Amino acid sequence: QINFGSVFLGKVPVHEEVHRCAGQIYGYKGCIRDFQVNHKEFFIIDEALEGRNVENCNVPICDYHPCHNGGTCTSDEENWYCKCPKLYTGKLCQFATCDENPCGSGATCFPKSRRDAVCLCPYGRSGILCSDAITITQPSFSGTDVFGYTSFLAYSTIPNITFYYEFRLKFQLANHHSALQDNLIFFTGQKGQGLNGDDFLELGLRNGRVVYSYNLGSGTAAIISKPLDLTLNVHVIHLGRNLQKGWLKVDDQKNKSVTSPGRLVGLNVFSQFYLGGYREYTPELLPKGPRFKNGFQGCIFDVQVRTSPTEGFKSPGTPEGHPNSGRSVGQCKDSPCSLIKCRNGGKCIESGSTVYCDCLTGWKGAFCTETVSVCDPEHDPPHLCQQGSTCVPLPGGYTCHCPLGTTGTYCEQG
Repeated sequence: QINFGSVFLGKVPVHEEVHRCAGQIYGYKGCIRDFQVNHKEFFIIDEALEGRNVENCNVPICDYHPCHNGGTCTSDEENWYCKCPKLYTGKLCQFATCDENPCGSGATCFPKSRRDAVCLCPYGRSGILCSDAITITQPSFSGTDVFGYTSFLAYSTIPNITFYYEFRLKFQLANHHSALQDNLIFFTGQKGQGLNGDDFLELGLRNGRVVYSYNLGSGTAAIISKPLDLTLNVHVIHLGRNLQKGWLKVDDQKNKSVTSPGRLVGLNVFSQFYLGGYREYTPELLPKGPRFKNGFQGCIFDVQVRTSPTEGFKSPGTPEGHPNSGRSVGQCKDSPCSLIKCRNGGKCIESGSTVYCDCLTGWKGAFCTETVSVCDPEHDPPHLCQQGSTCVPLPGGYTCHCPLGTTGTYCEQG
């Protein structure tokens, strides 16, 4: 039950006039996610005046039907996986298999078509095949790319943040629309470690506001800033927590604070510290509290942390300032497309350090230099050869070579 003046969610107080059945008062049992009155959206927890018997919504992951392309979801209370059909792979069966991987330097191969691949470059690499080394001093993140991946940096676990921490960072938005919708800035938690706890710490952007939340194991505490001043080129965030009490300061806005529910006072997280996105990023892979759908779009820099009010700030990582891994992260204000020339009307697409050519119809290849045959899977319209027949290109079209037991122009007859 959450009270917004005269608006109640879940169940009205017993002193109100309510319908009674057999002496019982029946309130809503289930989950409420988004709440809007007319054109105003309310943040259900942050703007509630009071409440009772409300906890995090724990819907089994498979109820969201996360598996793509005919994958079958199997889950218990904490763990789940998708069993993928042939030719598909990935956590959600969302990717076609890269059978012949041309990518180097540990890059992630993604099939642009059945024959062409895109190389999603690891930290410190760029180029069509991720063969070029780059130096990154101010990381640039590209959000969620067209293949469903986010750019990210992963640092070693930050030690000693159980009872106290402070973070300072600066960020610059890539744009003022999509970069403010639902974007993760950083995250660390227990998810993915085979543990049953809910502890996490996360920071993100939602609807033009900074959202900072944490869970010590007995409920989520959240602070939501005022809307960002978009006339500012660089935004500054300073946040912290001491036992149950957390606080957030954004740019020149007033400091806001919150106290986490329950009695637990320690944050126990064991995962790496993720900046800008997540390794296998989908909202289902994060704890049920945050649910940010996209990675960050823009530059994040000068990230510092301390775990005692008497010590100095340090950059995350071991050694200090060095991430363990990353994907599609570029140098702020640098463009990898400046080094790539796509041919035959192709368009250079960049996503952080990842770069590839998007070819016009009829062209393929890394630089759009190869013509698409009428028998290629990429051809539009596709050929009509059926029942395992072989498409053979001709000067004026194509013919179908039929297997034993079939006949017809397209081998369509038994």
